[in-house]
Amino acid sequence: MNLGTLKPAEGSIRDTKRIGRGNGSGQGRTAGKGHNGYQSRSGTKTRFHFEGGQTPLMRRLPKRGFSNYGFRKEVQIVNLERIASLEIDKVDVTLLHEKGVIKKMDIPVKILGNGELNKPIEITADMFSKSAIEKLEKAGGKAIYK
Repeated sequence: MNLGTLKPAEGSIRDTKRIGRGNGSGQGRTAGKGHNGYQSRSGTKTRFHFEGGQTPLMRRLPKRGFSNYGFRKEVQIVNLERIASLEIDKVDVTLLHEKGVIKKMDIPVKILGNGELNKPIEITADMFSKSAIEKLEKAGGKAIYK
């Protein structure tokens, strides 16, 4: 035994601070909340961007640009490596939904070319990337647009 291996007895060290249990505890009197002010009272909840009454950063910065969400196209992405791991010859959107690869049936599916194919697979989807089509045809498979 040497000083470097000494450890406190099991259960002798507490993880939680016992707040407001007298001055000898180190967290007595004001219980770590300082003296007066909003934070010293009970029931305080500050928003994460609240800066104590100062104008918050997001309101101080100038507004810039425009995001038109009306023209945004939402697409579900599936990589070839994920389809190859299913080990099925014919893959379509309903099968991908059943297997849990995609979450929603009504949002279009795009097949991307990340990964390698070892056997020919026939994939039916809404969109394909160029690399996905190349890899599919190289493996002897087909890309069929829905």
